[in-house]
Amino acid sequence: MGQLYYCVDIKLLMMEKQNYFEKALAWVQSRGFDQIKANVDGYDMPKRFLKAEDEEEAMVPDITGLKRGKKNYIEIALKTDRVRRRVTKWKLLDKLSHIKGGKLYLLAPYGHKSFAERIVKRYGLEAQIVSLN
Repeated sequence: MGQLYYCVDIKLLMMEKQNYFEKALAWVQSRGFDQIKANVDGYDMPKRFLKAEDEEEAMVPDITGLKRGKKNYIEIALKTDRVRRRVTKWKLLDKLSHIKGGKLYLLAPYGHKSFAERIVKRYGLEAQIVSLN
């Protein structure tokens, strides 16, 4: 039963994120990113990351792009009750961005910025939080 709620939660989150992808992609393009990939129709899908023991639960960045040849990860930061999963994903993307010489950007729509700031501060992430209005 818990898996069913998880699937419903993910689908609702993705539906809510769809409302912000246009603004997020406009922000990415205006900042000069190249080879943009996005988890939305019309773009190539970013690389998925799987846990070895659970191939059902893939983590897919919202948007990726190169800037000065370095890989950057861009997430639309929305509040959620599933904080643990969000933290896990952001920690992974933060670590990958450092390895690849890039940055993790959290694009926070109005009303979601303080949630992103709390997570970044609490877990010591090196993410740049950007207001997405």
